[in-house]
Amino acid sequence: MNSLASRNKLKRSLEKTVSFKSGAYLIIEHTEALHVIDVNSGNRSKASSDQETNAMEVNLSAADEIARQLRLRDMGGIIVVDFIDMHNPENKQMVFDRMREAMAKDRAKHNILPLSKFGLMQITRQRVRPEMHVHTQEKCPTCNGSGEIGPSILLDTEIENQVAYLARDKKQLILTLKVHPYVASFLNRGLFPKRLRWSLKYRCNLKIKPATAYSFLEYHIFDKHGDELTY
Repeated sequence: MNSLASRNKLKRSLEKTVSFKSGAYLIIEHTEALHVIDVNSGNRSKASSDQETNAMEVNLSAADEIARQLRLRDMGGIIVVDFIDMHNPENKQMVFDRMREAMAKDRAKHNILPLSKFGLMQITRQRVRPEMHVHTQEKCPTCNGSGEIGPSILLDTEIENQVAYLARDKKQLILTLKVHPYVASFLNRGLFPKRLRWSLKYRCNLKIKPATAYSFLEYHIFDKHGDELTY
Protein backbone atom coordinates (compact mmCIF):
# COMPACT_ATOMS: atom_id res chain seq x y z
CA MET A 1 0.00 0.00 0.00
CA ASN A 2 2.80 2.38 0.86
CA SER A 3 4.52 1.66 -2.45
CA LEU A 4 1.27 2.17 -4.37
CA ALA A 5 0.53 5.40 -2.51
CA SER A 6 4.03 6.67 -3.29
CA ARG A 7 3.62 5.88 -6.99
CA ASN A 8 0.25 7.62 -7.10
CA LYS A 9 1.68 10.66 -5.33
CA LEU A 10 4.59 10.84 -7.81
CA LYS A 11 2.21 10.41 -10.74
CA ARG A 12 -0.01 13.26 -9.50
CA SER A 13 3.01 15.50 -9.01
CA LEU A 14 4.04 15.03 -12.65
CA GLU A 15 0.65 15.67 -14.23
CA LYS A 16 -0.12 18.67 -16.40
CA THR A 17 -2.18 20.27 -13.61
CA VAL A 18 -0.53 20.55 -10.20
CA SER A 19 -2.45 21.74 -7.13
CA PHE A 20 -0.34 23.37 -4.46
CA LYS A 21 -2.35 25.37 -1.88
CA SER A 22 -5.98 26.10 -0.97
CA GLY A 23 -7.35 25.32 -4.42
CA ALA A 24 -4.64 27.18 -6.36
CA TYR A 25 -2.94 25.21 -9.13
CA LEU A 26 -0.35 25.27 -11.91
CA ILE A 27 -0.83 24.23 -15.52
CA ILE A 28 2.46 23.05 -17.04
CA GLU A 29 2.68 22.94 -20.84
CA HIS A 30 5.62 21.73 -22.95
CA THR A 31 6.56 22.80 -26.49
CA GLU A 32 9.62 22.09 -28.60
CA ALA A 33 11.13 25.48 -27.79
CA LEU A 34 10.05 26.22 -24.22
CA HIS A 35 7.94 25.32 -21.21
CA VAL A 36 4.99 27.43 -20.06
CA ILE A 37 3.67 27.42 -16.49
CA ASP A 38 0.35 29.18 -15.85
CA VAL A 39 -0.50 30.12 -12.25
CA ASN A 40 -4.19 29.95 -11.34
CA SER A 41 -5.82 31.04 -8.09
CA GLY A 42 -8.71 28.55 -8.32
CA ASN A 43 -11.02 28.72 -5.30
CA ARG A 44 -8.69 31.13 -3.49
CA SER A 45 -10.07 34.03 -5.57
CA LYS A 46 -13.23 33.84 -3.46
CA ALA A 47 -11.38 33.85 -0.15
CA SER A 48 -10.37 37.50 -0.20
CA SER A 49 -11.97 40.68 -1.48
CA ASP A 50 -8.52 42.20 -1.95
CA GLN A 51 -7.49 40.85 -5.36
CA GLU A 52 -3.99 42.28 -5.17
CA THR A 53 -3.29 40.60 -1.82
CA ASN A 54 -4.82 37.34 -3.00
CA ALA A 55 -2.74 37.42 -6.19
CA MET A 56 0.45 38.09 -4.23
CA GLU A 57 -0.21 35.24 -1.77
CA VAL A 58 -0.93 32.76 -4.54
CA ASN A 59 2.10 33.88 -6.55
CA LEU A 60 4.42 33.55 -3.54
CA SER A 61 3.21 29.99 -2.89
CA ALA A 62 3.41 29.25 -6.62
CA ALA A 63 7.07 30.32 -6.68
CA ASP A 64 7.90 27.64 -4.10
CA GLU A 65 5.98 24.95 -6.01
CA ILE A 66 7.44 25.98 -9.38
CA ALA A 67 10.98 25.71 -8.03
CA ARG A 68 10.11 22.25 -6.69
CA GLN A 69 8.59 21.15 -10.01
CA LEU A 70 11.62 22.34 -11.98
CA ARG A 71 13.87 20.17 -9.83
CA LEU A 72 11.46 17.21 -9.73
CA ARG A 73 10.97 17.14 -13.51
CA ASP A 74 14.45 18.51 -14.23
CA MET A 75 12.95 20.93 -16.74
CA GLY A 76 15.61 22.63 -18.83
CA GLY A 77 15.85 25.39 -21.40
CA ILE A 78 13.47 28.35 -21.34
CA ILE A 79 10.62 28.35 -18.83
CA VAL A 80 8.00 31.11 -19.01
CA VAL A 81 5.84 31.56 -15.91
CA ASP A 82 2.54 33.42 -16.26
CA PHE A 83 1.86 34.68 -12.75
CA ILE A 84 -1.46 36.20 -11.66
CA ASP A 85 -1.50 39.90 -12.49
CA MET A 86 -0.29 42.29 -9.79
CA HIS A 87 -0.15 46.08 -10.02
CA ASN A 88 2.01 46.92 -7.01
CA PRO A 89 5.74 46.98 -7.99
CA GLU A 90 6.69 45.99 -4.44
CA ASN A 91 4.58 42.84 -4.70
CA LYS A 92 6.20 41.97 -8.03
CA GLN A 93 9.62 42.39 -6.43
CA MET A 94 8.57 40.13 -3.55
CA VAL A 95 7.58 37.37 -5.98
CA PHE A 96 10.87 37.79 -7.87
CA ASP A 97 12.85 37.59 -4.62
CA ARG A 98 10.84 34.56 -3.49
CA MET A 99 11.57 32.75 -6.74
CA ARG A 100 15.29 33.46 -6.45
CA GLU A 101 15.23 32.23 -2.85
CA ALA A 102 13.33 29.06 -3.78
CA MET A 103 15.70 28.39 -6.68
CA ALA A 104 18.83 28.97 -4.57
CA LYS A 105 18.88 25.30 -3.54
CA ASP A 106 18.72 24.15 -7.18
CA ARG A 107 22.11 22.71 -8.16
CA ALA A 108 21.41 23.21 -11.87
CA LYS A 109 22.75 26.41 -13.43
CA HIS A 110 19.89 28.86 -13.91
CA ASN A 111 18.98 32.49 -14.47
CA ILE A 112 15.78 34.32 -13.45
CA LEU A 113 14.48 37.56 -14.95
CA PRO A 114 12.10 39.95 -13.12
CA LEU A 115 8.38 39.94 -13.91
CA SER A 116 7.30 41.85 -17.00
CA LYS A 117 4.43 44.33 -16.91
CA PHE A 118 2.12 41.51 -17.99
CA GLY A 119 3.18 39.25 -15.10
CA LEU A 120 5.50 37.00 -17.11
CA MET A 121 8.76 35.69 -15.66
CA GLN A 122 11.43 34.04 -17.78
CA ILE A 123 13.70 31.38 -16.30
CA THR A 124 16.53 29.58 -18.05
CA ARG A 125 17.73 26.35 -16.49
CA GLN A 126 20.36 23.83 -17.48
CA ARG A 127 19.04 20.29 -17.38
CA VAL A 128 21.18 17.75 -15.52
CA ARG A 129 19.35 14.57 -16.57
CA PRO A 130 16.72 13.55 -19.15
CA GLU A 131 13.44 15.33 -18.41
CA MET A 132 10.74 13.25 -16.77
CA HIS A 133 7.41 12.98 -18.56
CA VAL A 134 4.62 10.85 -17.16
CA HIS A 135 1.69 10.78 -19.54
CA THR A 136 -1.49 10.62 -17.50
CA GLN A 137 -3.86 12.10 -20.07
CA GLU A 138 -6.01 10.16 -22.51
CA LYS A 139 -6.78 11.29 -26.04
CA CYS A 140 -9.97 13.24 -26.49
CA PRO A 141 -12.49 10.89 -28.13
CA THR A 142 -13.90 13.77 -30.18
CA CYS A 143 -10.71 15.19 -31.70
CA ASN A 144 -8.49 12.09 -31.23
CA GLY A 145 -5.90 14.17 -29.44
CA SER A 146 -5.42 16.68 -32.24
CA GLY A 147 -7.02 19.58 -30.37
CA GLU A 148 -8.93 20.53 -33.54
CA ILE A 149 -12.61 19.99 -34.16
CA GLY A 150 -15.02 21.58 -36.60
CA PRO A 151 -17.01 23.80 -34.19
CA SER A 152 -13.89 25.16 -32.49
CA ILE A 153 -12.47 26.31 -35.83
CA LEU A 154 -15.62 28.36 -36.36
CA LEU A 155 -15.70 29.40 -32.73
CA ASP A 156 -12.20 30.90 -32.62
CA THR A 157 -13.11 33.44 -35.32
CA GLU A 158 -16.16 34.50 -33.34
CA ILE A 159 -14.09 34.82 -30.15
CA GLU A 160 -11.37 36.80 -31.94
CA ASN A 161 -13.98 39.27 -33.21
CA GLN A 162 -15.23 39.78 -29.65
CA VAL A 163 -11.68 40.26 -28.34
CA ALA A 164 -10.97 42.79 -31.11
CA TYR A 165 -14.16 44.69 -30.33
CA LEU A 166 -13.54 44.81 -26.59
CA ALA A 167 -9.86 45.75 -26.91
CA ARG A 168 -10.11 48.27 -29.75
CA ASP A 169 -13.54 49.81 -29.35
CA LYS A 170 -14.17 49.40 -25.63
CA LYS A 171 -10.52 49.87 -24.54
CA GLN A 172 -10.64 46.76 -22.35
CA LEU A 173 -6.94 45.89 -22.31
CA ILE A 174 -7.00 43.15 -19.65
CA LEU A 175 -9.30 40.28 -20.60
CA THR A 176 -9.95 36.79 -19.27
CA LEU A 177 -11.60 34.31 -21.61
CA LYS A 178 -13.26 31.25 -20.05
CA VAL A 179 -13.98 28.33 -22.37
CA HIS A 180 -14.31 24.56 -22.38
CA PRO A 181 -10.92 22.90 -21.58
CA TYR A 182 -10.58 21.40 -25.07
CA VAL A 183 -11.15 24.80 -26.68
CA ALA A 184 -8.71 26.36 -24.20
CA SER A 185 -6.10 23.79 -25.20
CA PHE A 186 -6.71 24.56 -28.88
CA LEU A 187 -6.27 28.32 -28.35
CA ASN A 188 -3.13 27.82 -26.23
CA ARG A 189 -1.52 25.21 -28.46
CA GLY A 190 1.73 25.67 -30.31
CA LEU A 191 4.85 27.80 -30.08
CA PHE A 192 2.92 30.92 -31.15
CA PRO A 193 -0.64 30.17 -30.00
CA LYS A 194 -3.75 32.10 -30.94
CA ARG A 195 -3.93 33.61 -27.44
CA LEU A 196 -0.53 35.21 -27.86
CA ARG A 197 -1.24 36.30 -31.43
CA TRP A 198 -4.46 38.00 -30.36
CA SER A 199 -2.74 39.69 -27.41
CA LEU A 200 -0.10 41.18 -29.70
CA LYS A 201 -2.49 41.99 -32.55
CA TYR A 202 -5.03 43.82 -30.38
CA ARG A 203 -2.52 45.14 -27.80
CA CYS A 204 -4.21 43.56 -24.81
CA ASN A 205 -3.37 41.13 -22.02
CA LEU A 206 -5.52 38.09 -22.77
CA LYS A 207 -5.66 35.09 -20.47
CA ILE A 208 -7.54 31.88 -21.22
CA LYS A 209 -9.02 29.86 -18.38
CA PRO A 210 -10.46 26.36 -18.87
CA ALA A 211 -13.92 25.84 -17.36
CA THR A 212 -14.96 22.21 -17.07
CA ALA A 213 -18.62 23.13 -16.52
CA TYR A 214 -18.88 24.88 -19.91
CA SER A 215 -20.29 23.25 -23.01
CA PHE A 216 -18.09 22.99 -26.09
CA LEU A 217 -19.31 26.21 -27.71
CA GLU A 218 -19.82 28.21 -24.53
CA TYR A 219 -17.51 31.06 -23.65
CA HIS A 220 -17.54 34.19 -21.52
CA ILE A 221 -15.15 37.14 -21.36
CA PHE A 222 -14.36 39.03 -18.15
CA ASP A 223 -12.63 42.34 -17.43
CA LYS A 224 -9.76 42.95 -15.01
CA HIS A 225 -12.20 43.16 -12.09
CA GLY A 226 -13.71 39.75 -12.85
CA ASP A 227 -16.95 41.22 -14.21
CA GLU A 228 -18.42 39.58 -17.29
CA LEU A 229 -18.46 41.75 -20.38
CA THR A 230 -21.62 41.82 -22.48
CA TYR A 231 -22.00 43.07 -26.01
